Amino acid sequence: MTAQELREKFIEFFKVKNHKYLPSAPLVPQDDPSVLLTTAGMQQFKKWFTGIEKPHYPRVSTIQKCVRIGDIEEVGDETHLSFFEMAGNFAFDDYFKKEAIQWGIEFIKDRLGIREDRISFSYFQGEETLPEDAESLEILHDLMKISKEKIKGLGKEDNFWGPTGDEGPCGPTVEIYVDDVETWNLVFNQYYRTKEGKYESLKTQGVDTGLGFERMLAILNGKKSFYETELFVGIISEIKKVAQKSDKKAERIIADHLRTATFLLADGVLPSNLDRGYVLRRLIRRAIRFGRILEIEDKFTSKIAEVVIDDYKDAYPELEKNKDLILTELQKEEEKFSETIRKGLKVFEKKNIASGFGAIPLGKKPKGTRPRAIISGQEAFNLFQTYGFPLELTEKIAAERGFAVDKEGFEKEFEKHQEISKAGIEKKFKGGLATGGEQETKYHTATHLLHQALRTILGDHVKQAGSNITAERLRFDFTHPEKLALEQVEEAEKLVNEQIKAKLEVKCEEMSLGEAKKKGAIGLFEAKYGDKVKVYSIDDFSKEICGGPHVKNTDELGHFKITKEEASSAGIRRIKAILE
Repeated sequence: MTAQELREKFIEFFKVKNHKYLPSAPLVPQDDPSVLLTTAGMQQFKKWFTGIEKPHYPRVSTIQKCVRIGDIEEVGDETHLSFFEMAGNFAFDDYFKKEAIQWGIEFIKDRLGIREDRISFSYFQGEETLPEDAESLEILHDLMKISKEKIKGLGKEDNFWGPTGDEGPCGPTVEIYVDDVETWNLVFNQYYRTKEGKYESLKTQGVDTGLGFERMLAILNGKKSFYETELFVGIISEIKKVAQKSDKKAERIIADHLRTATFLLADGVLPSNLDRGYVLRRLIRRAIRFGRILEIEDKFTSKIAEVVIDDYKDAYPELEKNKDLILTELQKEEEKFSETIRKGLKVFEKKNIASGFGAIPLGKKPKGTRPRAIISGQEAFNLFQTYGFPLELTEKIAAERGFAVDKEGFEKEFEKHQEISKAGIEKKFKGGLATGGEQETKYHTATHLLHQALRTILGDHVKQAGSNITAERLRFDFTHPEKLALEQVEEAEKLVNEQIKAKLEVKCEEMSLGEAKKKGAIGLFEAKYGDKVKVYSIDDFSKEICGGPHVKNTDELGHFKITKEEASSAGIRRIKAILE
């Protein structure tokens, strides 16, 4: 069975069961500051499960893009991936355990043709203050009439899911196995876990399932690993073409990491030293490192990405749409990493000389040496912050030179750095930066016009990354991988002035964050908003969540002029502009 056939079978099966099929949400969570990336199919429905927002449909199915890097060191074995697709069906105060279990069995047996004797189950046997899921056990016995050996009772670690982040919906699970391989996780959201660790009953019970797409495809095609399926065969084949040596695990790691990186770039994530940008940078640079094991001499990441795009573009059109950006960013990151290694190695050589050993070439460890010096957490973090050295690369090079690395100290420095950055971001976006003066108010509205003009000209990957407004000018930071051409700057300026001349009305509405998203409003969804948000609409041109203030009509702004376009940081551009 092909990947596309499996997708179609799943979608059609749940359409017959009256489920509304919705496309995958982006890998960048649009309304969930508790996590960096989309890690599960249920994430886009968290507010539906909790009752904060009324579900748009009682039954939904999706095939969701997911990224998890908690087990990144295990990637390359038979069971771990950093990017995967999760096929799921969801119910919101509609059907519950019996239907979910019954349909899971029906899909696997009748639609996929897997024999009953290959199927087994596990359920939540209870733990601590959480009771046994006796209801699911009884349903399994009634539906399958199978021996007790085919149904395992397991604890919280195996058969209790969630929440994503510190708090949220969660509940007991039933796992469906084929040939003793976990393939489908049926989650019954009965509880809400608070930040304090308490489990409270949910007012609205829900079903949240996740079928491991890659695993099921491997099983259906008699493959021992998903790396042997069509999802990876073409990617690994391209890796072999550019490699001088063969190493199965290295090939798998490169294939996995660059597949993940390609999808992240398509959803607007750019390499950086913070948060999801750091996740992306780490994946790319880790792939390059393993490329050295295969003795790949030329730059290769964009070649692999082209295969990923070709293989997945029908299922995920955003890959083809953002192809140029994906390839450009990978090429740039490879070049940066080469320079990073060159500069970073000089730091190590100074450390070697200070230790009395002199310069040691990369990969040449003195015989019989033991760790004779410590790379402190501060030094390791400086290598990361200044040169972009991932911790694992610092550890590898340090080990080759007989150094030890204070990993715990690095983690403390990194956490401190993240808290400072997060506080800065929230300060930037909390209710705008404008003071309410007449000129600041004008510049605030002009910033909205500029934001939308840039998205129109450059693409939807453009997102606000910061702004600063005074009575004399505006400064706007935004995500974009490269310098704007003069023509693009002029076009943005022209488009803003066209909206000013059109004398567009500026309207303000208060609504829930979910409603604002549904209406197409843009905003920094990682920021902490209240229950209600203000949405400022400038006719049909711009719709943005903001704390204000704004003018009533664009003709109050005068003439808009861009005075400077420059780099702010890696992947972030900055525009300064004035109103004349």
